[in-house]
Amino acid sequence: MEKIKLKLKKQYVITLAIVGVLLVALIIGLIFVLNKPKKVNKPQEDIKQKEDYGKVKIIDVNSKSRPIAVMINNAGDARPLQKGMQEAYIVYEMINYADGTTRFLALFKDKDVPEIGPIRSARHYHLDYVLENDAIYVHWGYSPKAQSDIKSLNIDNINGLTYGSSASKENIKSGSYFWTEPIANLSIAHRRFTSMELLNKAIDKFKYDKETDQKNLLTYTAKELEVDKMTNTEDASKVEIHYSKSNYVTYDYDSAKKVYLRSVKGKAHKDAAIDKQLEVKNILVYKVKNVLLAGDTESRQDLKNIGTGTGYYITDGKAIKINWSKKDRGSQTKYTYEDGSEVIFNDGNTFIQIMPESEDLIIS
Repeated sequence: MEKIKLKLKKQYVITLAIVGVLLVALIIGLIFVLNKPKKVNKPQEDIKQKEDYGKVKIIDVNSKSRPIAVMINNAGDARPLQKGMQEAYIVYEMINYADGTTRFLALFKDKDVPEIGPIRSARHYHLDYVLENDAIYVHWGYSPKAQSDIKSLNIDNINGLTYGSSASKENIKSGSYFWTEPIANLSIAHRRFTSMELLNKAIDKFKYDKETDQKNLLTYTAKELEVDKMTNTEDASKVEIHYSKSNYVTYDYDSAKKVYLRSVKGKAHKDAAIDKQLEVKNILVYKVKNVLLAGDTESRQDLKNIGTGTGYYITDGKAIKINWSKKDRGSQTKYTYEDGSEVIFNDGNTFIQIMPESEDLIIS
């Protein structure tokens, strides 16, 4: 009987020892988990401290030059003539009419681009993105509200309606900063172009400020982002963005070049100046409600772009969930990761796709 008691006592001690070891291991494990650094997307400050920050190629990050924002026609008949798109460092695409047709606002900085266009008329909500970049705005005509807002907001602008020309590039006269390509059987609205040389002459004539203290809208890194290590990502080999049932954009990822190839309605979208399909490094896509502009009789739209929302930053074959916010027309749109830190962009051009709230976004 005594031997049995001793045996049970020994088993009890062993059991207590095992339980004690397990408890200690559990506590150590919890401490490790709680103190383990969280996997987060790096904030701007970390990127800026890197030695390669100044080696960004898409723009000179230290340049004080004001961007030049050009309104580009994107109607079906005009698209094959588009030139200069590949040279823009940022391109906004937004709805233009209720049928889903769109226009581009293309931004250029410190570049000598020989042909840009076709140039088209202004819409009032494009001014919000001119303002957030402190850009000089180039357009040919305007909607009534855009005309009023350009004046009231004191937008530095170069208007083809006033300074345009019906002459060809070879015959352009002094005082004109645009020309019209002589293409038969094509609306004149699809044939108007300009160049950075002409625009710089206009800037000198109008004595617009050439420099700005406004920080760049986007923060870049010359070192490729490690998107595979980022949180809240999904594969994005193909992106399909609908502006209507009949108008959609697709981006197909080229893993060899690490860029997206852009198409419109299933057809390669080319820059006619180089006769190559547009290559895009970064895509920002998010939805904004569009409504019929009050009192307008031509189906012009208004965008509810002041506020907050969610979207995606797409690069290197991955889509990363982001938040956007814009507090008023003149303030810069802020793009942040879900942890609240600023989105950092790969070195390269960026298409900002502001799409209708009611349409489909397909990422696969």
